[in-house]
Amino acid sequence: MDIISIIAPMILVIFGYSIGSTRIITQGNQALVERLGQYKRKLDPGLNFIIPFVDRIAVEETTRERVLDIAPQPAITKDNVSVEVNAVVYWRVLDLERAYYEVEDVEDAIGNLVITTLRSAIGHQELDETYSSREEINKTLLNELDKATVSWGVKVLRVEVQDITLPKSIMESLEKERAAESEKQAAIFKAEGEKQASISRAEGTVQSIEMIAQALQGQSNSQAVLQYLVAQRFVDANQKLGESENSKIIFMNPGDLSEAVVDLMQQETGPRDKVIGNGSN
Repeated sequence: MDIISIIAPMILVIFGYSIGSTRIITQGNQALVERLGQYKRKLDPGLNFIIPFVDRIAVEETTRERVLDIAPQPAITKDNVSVEVNAVVYWRVLDLERAYYEVEDVEDAIGNLVITTLRSAIGHQELDETYSSREEINKTLLNELDKATVSWGVKVLRVEVQDITLPKSIMESLEKERAAESEKQAAIFKAEGEKQASISRAEGTVQSIEMIAQALQGQSNSQAVLQYLVAQRFVDANQKLGESENSKIIFMNPGDLSEAVVDLMQQETGPRDKVIGNGSN
C-alpha cells in the first residue's frame, strides 16, 4: 500500500506533465512559443511539445489566404467630386513571427493602409477615369501595399475595387446631362433624315419632270396633258387635306373652279377651233 500511495501521485504528475506539454497544431495554422516572456520557437502543424509553466503559446494563426472587406470610404477625385469607394483585399501571412511582433494588429494595419492608398489613388484620377481605369487603380493599390507590408511578414495577393458610388445630386445631374445629350443626338439624326428625304424628293421631282419633258416632245397636245396633270395634282392635294386629322375647311366657289378648268381647256382647244373655222369658210 505504501508503494502504491507513492507511485500513484508520481503517475498523476507524469500524466499531467505529458498533457500540459502536448500541443496539437491543426493543418494550415502556425503557433509561436514564448519562454519566460521571450520568443522561443515556431510550432508547425502536428504534435508538438512544450515545457509546462515555462513555455506558453503566444499566438496561433492561420497561414491560409484571407479576405479583408473594406467598407465604403469617402474620397475626392482629381476634379473635386466626392465619391464613396469600397474594396476587397486578399492577403496571407508568410512569416508569423514578424506579423505578430512587428505590428500591433496586422489586419487592422492592412485595412488602414488600404484606405489611405485607395483615397490617394482616387485623388489622382478624374471622375470619368475612375470607372475606365479600375484595373489600373487595382494595380497601383497592389504595388503600394506590397511595398508597405513586406516588413510585416505578410503578402497582399490582390486588391479589387468593387463599387464607386456618386452622391445622389451628382447622379441626377449626370442623368440629366445624358438625357440632354440623347435628345441632341436624336434631333441631329432627325434633321439629317429630313434633309436626306428632301433631297430624295427633289431628285425624284427632277427626274419626273425630265421624264415628262421627254415624253411630251413632239406631241401636238402637250399643253393639254400638262393642264391635266396640274388639275390632277390639285384634286389629290385637296383630297389629302380633307383626310388629314388636322385639316381645315376651305370654302371655294365651285363656279370659279369650273371656270378655271374651262379656261385651261379653251387655251388648248381655242387655236384648233379657229383653224377649223377658217377651213370651213
